[in-house]
Amino acid sequence: MSVRRLESIPGFNIDRVAAAAGNDPDVLRMENLDTDIPPPAEAMEATRRAIGEDEANSWLPFTGRDDLKEAVAAYIERRGGPRYDGRREIVITSGEGDAMLDALFCLTDPGDEVVLTDPTYAGMLNRVRLVGAVPRLVPLRVVDGEWRLDLDALPAAVSDRTRVVFINNASFPTGWVASDEEWEAVARVCRERNLWLLYWAGFEAVLFDGRPVRHPASLPDMRNRTVTVSSPWDQRMIAWRVGWVIAPGDLVNDVSRVQIYNGLVASGFAQIGTRVALGLPDDGLAAANAEWQRRRDETLRQLEGLPAIPAAGGWSLLLDVSALGLDCLEVSNRLLDHKVAATPMRGWGGEVADRHVRFVFSNEPVERLTALGDRVHAALATADAPA
Repeated sequence: MSVRRLESIPGFNIDRVAAAAGNDPDVLRMENLDTDIPPPAEAMEATRRAIGEDEANSWLPFTGRDDLKEAVAAYIERRGGPRYDGRREIVITSGEGDAMLDALFCLTDPGDEVVLTDPTYAGMLNRVRLVGAVPRLVPLRVVDGEWRLDLDALPAAVSDRTRVVFINNASFPTGWVASDEEWEAVARVCRERNLWLLYWAGFEAVLFDGRPVRHPASLPDMRNRTVTVSSPWDQRMIAWRVGWVIAPGDLVNDVSRVQIYNGLVASGFAQIGTRVALGLPDDGLAAANAEWQRRRDETLRQLEGLPAIPAAGGWSLLLDVSALGLDCLEVSNRLLDHKVAATPMRGWGGEVADRHVRFVFSNEPVERLTALGDRVHAALATADAPA
């Protein structure tokens, strides 16, 4: 018998799809947020060297190395964000998941409400539930062929119980990138209703078609009401399991306490490698973005004629299978039969998410993606409409 806090938290569909795909090399692996583009060579070498250092094999310091905190602060400022005091406003975590949970524990009490988009990352949605808060969803709509935030629904989703607006950008799984107008609408709601903005910046600079980086904490009166969580995903350092929380002012004391009793400490050698990556004049992101954009474009070419929504950034895009009269779980199962691993978005939001299947394009070369179209069309031809 499970505890009540888990009653509304489903399993992770990605695990099911990945297990069904197995180790078949012919399967297009588009279910999980991976990439085959390597991290910076300098960061990998620094990590290897640090493994043999005594100070890199320690529980200390509990909230992260000061040199990494300072590197994070400098990195954010170079991207147009505000200046932060690394030692006094940043906590290092064991990945972005710990960072999100730490922040939510410090920003909400049980029963408080948190506003998120629909669709959103299931890990964001269910961490809100884990801390006992209540998700409230604002739809993303497709307008002129791209995702846009419903600006009328945003203020309507806020109540007297709302404490946080929780957004990631570029958004996962849709690839939505907030415009200046949308960021200003989010900031206005936070200012007028005295809310925190919890901003997951994991794909902040994974942007396509020349879009600029926008950091919401740099907007007027937003520095001290924005908590930023992130990790070195732009540097492709997924398995390093390092993240951070930028917690302005006295909030950092609460985040530090939660992190000590939650994740405790990220590995020292991973922190050292991450510090090197964040300080590089060229971390390879521009070249990686160009390649991910090629893969996005090829994925869209393969899905031409189907209701696929282009991603403005990030590593994945969505196909609206409900528009075809089909169910997302059924389509995902049929795609596996045709050697395509893609994740159904049931549980990744509400009515909008439930319409879609997600394709991660960051882990398959263009040469392999050329097989996608025939396989998807074959799968759709055999899928059944929902009863």
